Amino acid sequence: MDESKTVTPILGNRYQLIQNIGNGGMAVVYHARDLMLERPVAIKVLRQDYSRNEAFRERFRTEAKAAANLSHPNIVTVHDFGFDSDRLYLVMEYVPGTDLKTILKERVRLPVEEAVNITIQAAAGIGYAHRAGLIHCDVKPHNILVTPDQRVKVTDFGIARAMASIQPDEKHDVVWGSPLYFSPEQASGAAPSPASDVYSLGVVLYELITGRLPFHSSDPAELARMHREAAPVPPRRLNPDVPLALEQIVMKVLAKEPSARYRTADQLGRVLSSFLQSMETIKVTPLQDSGPTSAPRQHASPNSNGFPLQPASEITEVEEEESINIDWGTTGLALATFVAVGGLIPFWLWIWFTFNPPTP
Repeated sequence: MDESKTVTPILGNRYQLIQNIGNGGMAVVYHARDLMLERPVAIKVLRQDYSRNEAFRERFRTEAKAAANLSHPNIVTVHDFGFDSDRLYLVMEYVPGTDLKTILKERVRLPVEEAVNITIQAAAGIGYAHRAGLIHCDVKPHNILVTPDQRVKVTDFGIARAMASIQPDEKHDVVWGSPLYFSPEQASGAAPSPASDVYSLGVVLYELITGRLPFHSSDPAELARMHREAAPVPPRRLNPDVPLALEQIVMKVLAKEPSARYRTADQLGRVLSSFLQSMETIKVTPLQDSGPTSAPRQHASPNSNGFPLQPASEITEVEEEESINIDWGTTGLALATFVAVGGLIPFWLWIWFTFNPPTP
């Protein structure tokens, strides 16, 4: 039975379901309207087999409360949580745009700068969650939304784990997350950490810049083994346009041991921001002719991170001005010193010949 077509039109006597906008393995997402506040919302309705499981319901309720406390420009806000018609649901901020996986299906891969910008924004949201004590545990392009004005929103904290609830030695037979994107420790059923989200972000970035996943198999068990043991193909072999510095960052992020990666998404975001700044700084504008027909000079515009870039033409002009700018004060002082010293020469010659008369 298609659950997306057999739903209660209004949930909790408040939320009117309008349109199915997404289907996942565990839930269906709808564009809906909050009749009380008269605003659009997105509602994730869990499928019945999950909603009927008491242990899962309690865990989902606990994690939903934690996610609802997150307030960040790069995180989809959770408004409400409820249970109606034997189904658990989450009410979230409605974000216009599309998810990153849909964008990849259309474009295969993205230019390096665009891919890094998206990852930086996603890392900012996930890093905020880390500081708030939450691990996302399911970072993937499907859960990264991109708005028409290129803002990134991370969504689906439905299986997030509160760090305070995690035991270092815990083991699970059931592995939560997406096999294509989860970390080696998640693949082995071990406790996740912020570095687990960093690994998943690295898989997303790898896919954005190469158009391929580092590991792919139709067998979930084989995928788990590859995450734990196999080495990914370096990105530059798949896309020569990837800078070496970015490849090194990605390979570090995809390390098997959590301690070998960047520890938090904030740290990864800072590293990528520094890389992007250096990448944009070395970009130069072709030098314009200085003749009377040349175009007027353009003022430097800020880059995507707000750092102003100085065109090469302006840098060259400054260097030329400095090269012909004579410091007349210093020059005059040097000339005066030379004249003064030169004027003492006859005096010193007279002293010399007085005490050392020439022999006849």
